[in-house]
Amino acid sequence: MPRVGQQCCLPSEDSTPCTAYIKRLKARFSYVRMKYLFFSWLVVFVGSWIIYVQYSTYTELCRGKDCKKIICDKYKTGVIDGPACNSLCVTETLYFGKCLSTKPNNQMYLGIWGNLPGVVKCQMEQALHLDFGTELEPRKEIVLFDKPTRGTTVQKFKEMVYSLFKAKLGDQGNLSELVNLILTVADGDKDGQVSLGEAKSAWALLQLNEFLLMVILQDKEHTPKLMGFCGDLYVMESVEYTSLYGISLPWVIELFIPSGFRRSMDQLFTPSWPRKAKIAIGLLEFVEDVFHGPYGNFLMCDISAKNLGYNDKYDLKMVDMRKIVPETNLKELIKDRHCESDLDCVYGTDCRTSCDQSTMKCTSEVIQPNLAKACQLLKDYLLRGAPSEIREELEKQLYSCIALKVTANQMEMEHSLILNNLKTLLWKKISYTNDS
Repeated sequence: MPRVGQQCCLPSEDSTPCTAYIKRLKARFSYVRMKYLFFSWLVVFVGSWIIYVQYSTYTELCRGKDCKKIICDKYKTGVIDGPACNSLCVTETLYFGKCLSTKPNNQMYLGIWGNLPGVVKCQMEQALHLDFGTELEPRKEIVLFDKPTRGTTVQKFKEMVYSLFKAKLGDQGNLSELVNLILTVADGDKDGQVSLGEAKSAWALLQLNEFLLMVILQDKEHTPKLMGFCGDLYVMESVEYTSLYGISLPWVIELFIPSGFRRSMDQLFTPSWPRKAKIAIGLLEFVEDVFHGPYGNFLMCDISAKNLGYNDKYDLKMVDMRKIVPETNLKELIKDRHCESDLDCVYGTDCRTSCDQSTMKCTSEVIQPNLAKACQLLKDYLLRGAPSEIREELEKQLYSCIALKVTANQMEMEHSLILNNLKTLLWKKISYTNDS
């Protein structure tokens, strides 16, 4: 290498030191370039592989065209009918937008019906047996739309619906009222009669707990409104924000965000505390709606932020109610299920019973009530940014709520007391703010 002050030689002169220096520079540059090219190609390869895998997953999850074809084929051959059929299959004023599906057999899309936004849900595949990790209901007859059969009278159809409700909801004294309500909903064209196609659609939809719950709670503030149906495809009201945290990122970006950082980012993008309090009150009110409601108790088996949304007025709206199931139905299906430990006695993510080690069978009594699970979700959500003057009391009440057990003495009284105390504390703090 030339020393300081040494002049690099011209090609015609003795240039041995300069030539060696230049060769070393070229060798180093070649090494850096190869290293750069290698890592560039590696990044491209890995990135392409991730995108391919995600695209393959997306095409498997999002099968809206298949869903529409199945439903419209049944409609055009006269098998099914409903208020959304003509718009979906003839005029095509109901169409699918962004895919929200998380499982191939539960298709879910943002949609537009005319000028109205909605959420379109469609069942795709036949489940041959009960799977406590996916669906609670067998799906065989829904796919085929084989009930009721031609020649079934309205009275016979009412008896079928009544028997279904008795199995799902228990022996409630007012099931006949619910049957009449279902017939009103099934009459999609409002001509005063339920056609065979409408009856087949209604029967298929009644196997789905979310549809049943929407009908039962159709007048409640926090339940999304049913806009229409065709076969077992149905359209429900959409909400502006589809998570408690109010932030949604493209799936490609989600791939590269660590879960811990995502949780911190979620907290950063929550609404102001008074608005969070109003949303939380909405969840507590919904818990009241499904706790020993007019047709029995329903269990919330997946209480997570992604299943709860809110509108521009910060009123809570349920986004996904497919894992809210009738208590009677769940108890009947989970009892006597073989188990090795309590982990085998779980439905969804939040409905847990215990494993009886003497019989190796699941018990039927769910351990945690809905309210305790709701408070667990709300704990960090409400305590972050809570006003200092109520933070201690709020934390105390939330932990008392989380400790609730179904088997506790006077559980219903404790449930009502804790729920009312929480609502009162939150309302008292926000009742004089613009956010209320």
